[in-house]
Amino acid sequence: MVPFHPGEIAVQRRMGQAHIADRVGRMIRPDIPAVAADFLAEQPMVVIAAADAAGRLWASELVGPPGFVRAVDAATIAIGARPAAGDPLREVLAHSARIGMIALQPQRRRRMRVNGRSTPEGEGLRIVTDQVYSNCPKYISRREIESYAPDAELPAVHHGVELVASQRAAIAAADTFFVASADADGNADASHRGGNPSFLHVLSPTRLRWPDYRGNSMFMTLGNLEVNPRCGILIPDWTTGASLQITGSAELTWAPETFAAGAQCSIDFTVDEVIERRAGALRWGPAELSPTNPSL
Repeated sequence: MVPFHPGEIAVQRRMGQAHIADRVGRMIRPDIPAVAADFLAEQPMVVIAAADAAGRLWASELVGPPGFVRAVDAATIAIGARPAAGDPLREVLAHSARIGMIALQPQRRRRMRVNGRSTPEGEGLRIVTDQVYSNCPKYISRREIESYAPDAELPAVHHGVELVASQRAAIAAADTFFVASADADGNADASHRGGNPSFLHVLSPTRLRWPDYRGNSMFMTLGNLEVNPRCGILIPDWTTGASLQITGSAELTWAPETFAAGAQCSIDFTVDEVIERRAGALRWGPAELSPTNPSL
């Protein structure tokens, strides 16, 4: 049985891609194949998606030395880290929670996604998997790690309810961000979005818009937003390790006049809260933009 909920099916049909989704969806599995376990063990970073106590969705970055994420067995992943102090998911993940996870390897333009349930274990997390699958390399900017400073003191976080000028500038320069979404039952998912700088467009201090480019035709993120508009995004500053975490609501926009070049539809995002951390432990070099990015 193909594991799609009604929102995903509705978007697949609207896009005329249900037949592709049926075929591609066969790669989704509940267990962790050996190649996926090997991939996870190489990664210094994953992004986790979950809802806070108020039901707002957030995406958070976890970093560590290669091996801090590992497959314990065919249905369990251990992560040797939890969100840092001040992160909106720190308290959430101190308890059992439904989460999505994406592991992105910019160096080789590879990624894989996991959805399941997390429980705390020591100083880290244990995830029992429901869905495990890989994604194609489209729209991933290639970059290399420059430094990892695990003992560096993390700066305090800054909260706001709209985007200030410096944050809007950072968003306009971004070639990558991550999306946290969930279905009507609260099953969370984490996904990646990439494009040329300014593909994530600032409409106002409280409104963003981004294009949905052609992908694997399963429409897991758009399908979630079809049935649950709550949404979170994480915008990393790869050079400094800084990040913007934003929670709010998203709406699928089907009006062609809103479409950017190469887009299937647009997503309009309304900001509810912004959390900024101005430095981090993991820093990367300059981007080599994906050759599949549509021109702006």
